[in-house]
Amino acid sequence: MKVAILGKGNVGKALQSAFSKAKCDVKFGSRTPEKGELSQKDAVEWGEVAVFAVPHAAVAETVRAVGPSVFKGKIVLDVTNPLNQILELAIGFSTSGAEELAKLVPGAKVVKAFNTVFAENQPKGKIGTETLTLFVASDDTSAKKAIMDVGAKIGFDPVDGGPLKAARYLEPMAVMIISLGYGAKMGTGIGYRLVKGK
Repeated sequence: MKVAILGKGNVGKALQSAFSKAKCDVKFGSRTPEKGELSQKDAVEWGEVAVFAVPHAAVAETVRAVGPSVFKGKIVLDVTNPLNQILELAIGFSTSGAEELAKLVPGAKVVKAFNTVFAENQPKGKIGTETLTLFVASDDTSAKKAIMDVGAKIGFDPVDGGPLKAARYLEPMAVMIISLGYGAKMGTGIGYRLVKGK
């Protein structure tokens, strides 16, 4: 699988490591490409999956820079969280960041995943010996399965989170774990695990 990552911050770099571990071919797309780098548009055109690892506030700008039509037919993986400056949800209840992204890229297969996992845990899918749950939501069954399969190869326990509107619940889950990690000073060595009865 060819994965184009838009965003070279902590999350983008962590996901590069994670997808490489799953034997994916990974390339970054840069807003200001230097020698040997791909532009964001070239990266998306090359990839089968386009990962949005930019700040939520930069999502619409990134879509405009690439061109909405370039995403058509691609799996668009949204790992962002729509937070304001005080790390609270900027939108919610009747929509989500993922659903708003889907409106910007008609014809793309938008998937929400990885947003409830701290960057340092994304390349492993585990904390110590504990396997983390990867919640995956999308309206496209094949795209959802593709991301779940990659998640399993990384080391996660992937769980079908339902349609894309389930991002309305996954994004608040991210706020909760950020609050625990930073507000309650538990640190980033924490994560979600769904316990399943027999």
